[in-house]
Amino acid sequence: MAKIPNFPALRAFEAAARHQNFSRAADELFLTHGAISHQVRRLEAELEAQLFVRNGRHVSVTLEGLRLAQTLARAFSDIAAGVDAVRAQRGRKRLTVSTIPSFAARWLAPRLGRFIELHPDTEVVLQSGSHLQDLERDEIDVAIRFGRGGYSGLVSERLMGDWWYPVASPNYRNGRLPATPSELATATLLRSDYPWRPWFKAAGFDIPEPVGGVMYEDLSMLIRSAQGGDGVALVRHVVAVQEVASGQLVRLFDLAIASPNDYYLVCLPANEGKPQVQAFRTWLLAEIARFELESVPFTLGQQATELSVLSRDRMPDDIPSGSSPSVP
Repeated sequence: MAKIPNFPALRAFEAAARHQNFSRAADELFLTHGAISHQVRRLEAELEAQLFVRNGRHVSVTLEGLRLAQTLARAFSDIAAGVDAVRAQRGRKRLTVSTIPSFAARWLAPRLGRFIELHPDTEVVLQSGSHLQDLERDEIDVAIRFGRGGYSGLVSERLMGDWWYPVASPNYRNGRLPATPSELATATLLRSDYPWRPWFKAAGFDIPEPVGGVMYEDLSMLIRSAQGGDGVALVRHVVAVQEVASGQLVRLFDLAIASPNDYYLVCLPANEGKPQVQAFRTWLLAEIARFELESVPFTLGQQATELSVLSRDRMPDDIPSGSSPSVP
């Protein structure tokens, strides 16, 4: 039998090829961008083949890479099906949780170990993606949405809110960070799908929305760019708190604005009574209570809590509200 390359390298390559993006693969596998890049280069060296064409921050899979990725996708699917069959026979509980990539990678995944310790007989399958999923079709037990509620056909419960504030690397501009909000007019403002103007209005001055440069598709990539000293980023507290608490990012000023969106726990009515869903809900609420208590020092200060501040420049939802029982 031919020697099979390192499995983590194969898994990292398949995810990177499927997403055509190392950052998204890193979020899916809960690794760093550097770890994905290292594993892919390790696989290329072992196979003596180029699997990606690299052009700055952009990558595209080669023909050889595409063929390998398709083969691996089928193989991983067969492995998952076989494992599921064995576990089903042994009566293990399985809990499938779906949420957005930034929340999955930066908040939920680092805490799931505590849930497993409490419920060792439950296997948690954590799915993340920016596309909508049908709970029934995709057999999702429970999901965490970031939106405005009103999820028709689903049982929903508000979990917590979130806050927006600017951050920068301590090394941005050689440590000469903006001292007042008005100094942002001359700073490099990093862009994402979330507009700056609501925060500008809350700060009491008028700066046009930044244009040009890179538009980051998700907050994880935005945070990495800010960590690298590329500029000032407007981030959500829940997904950036680890970097702020560790000093990798510095929160600028004491003004935070409330997000118009909240986090919601949602599920199909038929799944609400499942023991593993109830256990996950109980654990999640306790984790959130602890997190909110730990977050008090970060969210105290001058806060703009009126959602009217945001209504004139509506910030997009991570998860569109809708009538269909689907989640991202």
